[in-house]
Amino acid sequence: MSTPPAPGADQPTATDPTAIPHAAQTTIDARDRGRARRSRTPRQRLADLPTGERDPLGILQAQNATRVPELLPLRTERMSASAFAFFRGTAAVMAADLAATAHSGIPVASCGDAHLSNFGFYASPQRTLVFDLNDFDESAWSPWEWDLKRLVASVIIAGKETGRSAAVITDAARSSVGQYATALRQSRDLTPIERYSQHFDAEGTLHSVVASARKTLRKAIADAERRTSARATRKLTETTPDGRTRFVEVPPAMTHLDTDLERGVIGAIDAYAQTTPSDIRLLLTNYTIVDTVRRAVGVGSVGTRCYVTLLVDGDGDALLLQTKEAGESVLAQYGNYPQPPEVDAYIAENGQGGRVVAMQRILQGASDPFLGHFRGGETDYYVRQFRDMKGGIDAETLDDTSFRLYAQACAAVLARAHAQSPTAGEVVGYIGNGRIVTDAIVAWAQGYAEVSRRDYEAFLAAQAG
Repeated sequence: MSTPPAPGADQPTATDPTAIPHAAQTTIDARDRGRARRSRTPRQRLADLPTGERDPLGILQAQNATRVPELLPLRTERMSASAFAFFRGTAAVMAADLAATAHSGIPVASCGDAHLSNFGFYASPQRTLVFDLNDFDESAWSPWEWDLKRLVASVIIAGKETGRSAAVITDAARSSVGQYATALRQSRDLTPIERYSQHFDAEGTLHSVVASARKTLRKAIADAERRTSARATRKLTETTPDGRTRFVEVPPAMTHLDTDLERGVIGAIDAYAQTTPSDIRLLLTNYTIVDTVRRAVGVGSVGTRCYVTLLVDGDGDALLLQTKEAGESVLAQYGNYPQPPEVDAYIAENGQGGRVVAMQRILQGASDPFLGHFRGGETDYYVRQFRDMKGGIDAETLDDTSFRLYAQACAAVLARAHAQSPTAGEVVGYIGNGRIVTDAIVAWAQGYAEVSRRDYEAFLAAQAG
């Protein structure tokens, strides 16, 4: 794997032992190491935008080459819907741009696609609703600020998309960076066990917000609680004359598979089950597979191979599992950020699906107990529950105060995720009081929002031409 460009930044290679410290560091030592990084990459340089030649449409086209051809028009349609939808689908473009600019040189376990719509609600193993990151397809090790920059850029783009004033958008962006710095600093004052045990439950979030935001949040929680396998089964399936339960096709977004592919997906469930905990393997023996479809999900993911499988027990109670293709993280592929040797070795043994599952468990406060993975020929996959009380908050429904609070909540969740990395103490030292970093990251995000807007206009023009 080649090393990334180094425009003024001190960037560790895959064999650099500082990539993931193996020896425990004291809080003081970690912060001193972080401060020392400032001399190698001054914090003001985090405002640097990419320069030189860029080929955003070429990157998107390259991604299309490995995707299901008949779904590509749907991907284009979804990405064309708005500037924010386009931004959601261009994690690879942004990773390439980040690779061309200076960075802190402090890697953490990263989400890789931390925009506003990739935070939301889902059920914990105890069936309580939690608020956390919920997309890990692009997760990998990368400089901590890459995730934060993507989040803040999404705040600015979403703010413009919803017609907010420049003052409101800037305030939301700055407060999200400030919240990240504060939450990370507070997390690093906890013990590793205390940091690991942190999570954000939905009810606690509801009680902590101002009155103007509670109605929106309460509705989002109620919607998430209704998104169960049983409800999804009633909505997405029908009973055939011979008494079978089958998915209702909605081409091209949801279609049945040919016989060979269906047989392969069904057979792979057994391989997946071997990567789940023993209690889940036993639980799965209560169910029988009755139908499988290909389903297009998300925006940027459209065209990747994704299947939903319906399982029922003897009384007809349903369980839905989603099987999704796992490719190389854009942070490694387009961001060209070298992964620690331990990570490369893990991927070699367990595939990219194993990476997604492992990173999800690291970054979330509570994860789906059904998470697992398998390798299907030359393609890697991971499996999780489908619509297990998953839900989110639509920025369009928020007033300005609530929009700011939501941005802060996402930043706090991101800080909790980054705090699991042993390098997080160095990030605290590098950030310092936060003023310089806030100025730099917000300036970068404002500039990148314009870069992304121009890319979006070029994307629309290419479709029209």
